[in-house]
Amino acid sequence: DDDIFSSAFCENSEKLINVHLFALAAKYYSLSNLGVCTPLEDVLEALKGDSEGATGIKPDEFMSNKKSHEVQVMSELVDSIANYCGIKQVIDIGSGKGYLSSFLSMQYNLKVYGIDSSSSNTNGAHERNRKLKKHWRAYQSRGRENLKSQSLEKANDRPVESEIKCKTINEELLNNANSLQNQDQVIIQDLVPSGGFTEMATPTTNTEAEADLVTGTQSHETKLSEEVLAILNVLPADTVEDFSSSRYNCGELCEEEKVQRKMTSLKTKARKSSESNLYFPLTSCITAETELKDIITDLEDCMMVGLHTCGDLAANTLRIFTAKPEIKAVCSVGCCYHLLSEQFENQEESHDQVWGFPMCQYLKDKGWCCGRNARMSACLALERVAVGQVLPTESLFYRAVLQVIIEEIYGVTKSDRHVGKTFSKSSSFIDYVRRSLKKLELDDSKLPDSCIMDYYEKYKHRKNELEAFNMLKVVLAPCIEVLILLDRLCYLKEQENIAWSGLVKLFDPVKSPRCYAVIALKNQSC
Repeated sequence: DDDIFSSAFCENSEKLINVHLFALAAKYYSLSNLGVCTPLEDVLEALKGDSEGATGIKPDEFMSNKKSHEVQVMSELVDSIANYCGIKQVIDIGSGKGYLSSFLSMQYNLKVYGIDSSSSNTNGAHERNRKLKKHWRAYQSRGRENLKSQSLEKANDRPVESEIKCKTINEELLNNANSLQNQDQVIIQDLVPSGGFTEMATPTTNTEAEADLVTGTQSHETKLSEEVLAILNVLPADTVEDFSSSRYNCGELCEEEKVQRKMTSLKTKARKSSESNLYFPLTSCITAETELKDIITDLEDCMMVGLHTCGDLAANTLRIFTAKPEIKAVCSVGCCYHLLSEQFENQEESHDQVWGFPMCQYLKDKGWCCGRNARMSACLALERVAVGQVLPTESLFYRAVLQVIIEEIYGVTKSDRHVGKTFSKSSSFIDYVRRSLKKLELDDSKLPDSCIMDYYEKYKHRKNELEAFNMLKVVLAPCIEVLILLDRLCYLKEQENIAWSGLVKLFDPVKSPRCYAVIALKNQSC
């Protein structure tokens, strides 16, 4: 195959001579075609336990369609991994404004620490967290009302059966209350899961004689007891009291109503506690040498997650995961490949520095280097272009002509400063050039408007050529991304304490182009 694809280039000039073959080669070496990814459905199935999926908040009402898609898919996977590993603490690296962190905490009742290097992001996460609490309470109230209606409908369908079993219900509630009185902390946790209500098992009898006596009625009693407890758990305090009074018309509190009040009080305390600690945004710069215990004082067995961790942060997340025994699993989706540091990109190599690429020993031994242009290409979105989202040809053309101007007029071939998103703020090419020169701290007074337009006219006939060149870069993008992702996967495969690791396609690449997650779980003994 390599021999066939190599004929896409001229052997002497090394120029591209067969575009069709080039495109076929790029597709052949894409991640989707290599067969190295583990399907998300297979991962979820392997991690699946006895718990049902949570229902509740809808993230699309609080964030963009793209972010909502990412958060919903990734949070379900993270929760499944946490349940599989038996952990409740999650560390979200590069948490930004806390979209994933807050959702994991509210929806799945996980204790989440969101760490971001930007204090403005952390402050924004605090403010967003405060606003989300109000919406979350509304969702909880709505869920309670829905469950109340459903449970009341079921109860109304069999009023005779309910009265026959009334005594049994009272006994079950009292038994539950007595067994829970000395376990208030456990009750608080169990009564307020993010999904809505908890099914509580009916206590089993202690002797075989008692078991024989209830054999004929146990299944009916259990079912009815669970339904009543579900109602009690989801109704607010005043509704529970009114419901009880109208039902039994007692002049004073009966034992069942005391139990109901106790359960409601515990539930209210737990809700207030959980709402006051949705998650904890922290400001800190994470490197491969970061000691998490210095940042998180109550660090326990946990997992690390990262949703579009930028540049070297994705690589450092994996390094921290392999080095720290407390971290039992990792789920990392990287981005911004152009910001990766490369060990073999520059001649001046620092042996003490930790590089973003390569990570695995195999590529290190070969001295592999991508280069900035290739890493920039890896950030392009082939799937979006394939469905008709055009490349920003005009802005790319502006930037290309600007490059010629600053080289020929100012003699600058490399700068630490960046033009940024100047195109969207510019009214014309002249305006674009002048804004860019100011950002680059170059004197634009030596450049008249006529000279700027002369450059534009000189190169405008090559705009189509530029577009074709960028389309080739888009086609090649998945191949470069493969190299970076497989490097990270191979790094994990080289570690001795990893039980399983893999690449998983999490997102729709049209909605979220950086859609692949690197996932790993440690051996249970580690």
